[in-house]
Amino acid sequence: MNMEVKLSSLEVGYDVPAMIGMREHEIQTPCLILDLDALERNIRKMGDYAKTHNMRHRAHGKMHKSVDVLKLQQKLGGAVGVCCQKVSEAEVFARAGIEDILVSNEVRDPAKIDRLARLPRYGARIIVCVDDPTNVAELSAAASKHGTVIECFVEIDCGAGRCGVRTASEVVAIAKAVSAAPGLKFTGIQAYQGAMQHLDRYEDRKLKVDAAVAQVKEAVEALSQEGLKPELVSGGGTGSYYFETNSGVYNELQCGSYAFMDADYGRILDNDGKRIDSGEFENALFILTSVMSHVKADKAICDAGLKVQSVDSGLPSVHGRDDVRYIKCSDEHGVIEDPKGVLKVNEKVRLVPGHCDPTCNVHDWYVGVRNGVVEALWPVSARGKAY
Repeated sequence: MNMEVKLSSLEVGYDVPAMIGMREHEIQTPCLILDLDALERNIRKMGDYAKTHNMRHRAHGKMHKSVDVLKLQQKLGGAVGVCCQKVSEAEVFARAGIEDILVSNEVRDPAKIDRLARLPRYGARIIVCVDDPTNVAELSAAASKHGTVIECFVEIDCGAGRCGVRTASEVVAIAKAVSAAPGLKFTGIQAYQGAMQHLDRYEDRKLKVDAAVAQVKEAVEALSQEGLKPELVSGGGTGSYYFETNSGVYNELQCGSYAFMDADYGRILDNDGKRIDSGEFENALFILTSVMSHVKADKAICDAGLKVQSVDSGLPSVHGRDDVRYIKCSDEHGVIEDPKGVLKVNEKVRLVPGHCDPTCNVHDWYVGVRNGVVEALWPVSARGKAY
């Protein structure tokens, strides 16, 4: 059944927040909307950057969890494939025909490993991260069982303090084990520092990346001496991609949030001290919300509360205006400070979420808007795929 037939059977306000052709003021709230013009500009800008600098860009699917958005990133931005964090998330993209998939995480549960080993049957190149020699044998057994090949990145802990090994000797030992294991292929290194992406000051981010680059270079040199020069050295995000690009060692980027942007990323500064949402990338993702009450003279109550957003990185900002401010939320309500009483009941307001990734994961649909009209309705394809 094609998407048009599927959509025609759905009811606005129950199954979906809108239908193609509706005006923005008709969209049911709260929901996620995408400014398609801004989204396309962001995607093209990152794609042009990667191409100009001879870098592969593997878009991070955990941000949007959408097959449609990923395919747009491939079409307009030349993305080579997708990063996922979980096996079930990767399977969504594999089933949709995406041919180059990295699970940028370790997979240790036997059932998950078995499922991972079956993914190449969809025609996809599957890469997974490894930081423990024991895991090599587990992956090899599963790949041999299913007659498939799993490619492996050795993950380096380059500052996040989570997964990954720290020393070049550990990297070499795991790479050797992978190369010797049936059904596996050593492909390269995973070296991504997530927390550093959100440091506001450019200089602070650079310091962290410089340390990571030194660590990665040491590992690459040690691997090369053993005849195991990595094909790919992968990492870099929206807050640091220019550092990894100019490092002389990375050749693949994993940027995700650049396509949508959020309030947290918007606060970080570039080399000129400017916020990156004021020129580098634009806000393309919004929570569309409606004012539902204004009986308090200085406060408007909207329908976007905790259940439609993540506030781990702070409250959302109100897009495009400085006369009102989102100041508080509970399960189903948001409080917007409105000292001059400018907002009206049923007025629609665009909010920029504090953190796009977990916000997107609590919605079923993206409503794509261009010139005030709904042009696209895309499912959040991998929503809830957390195992």
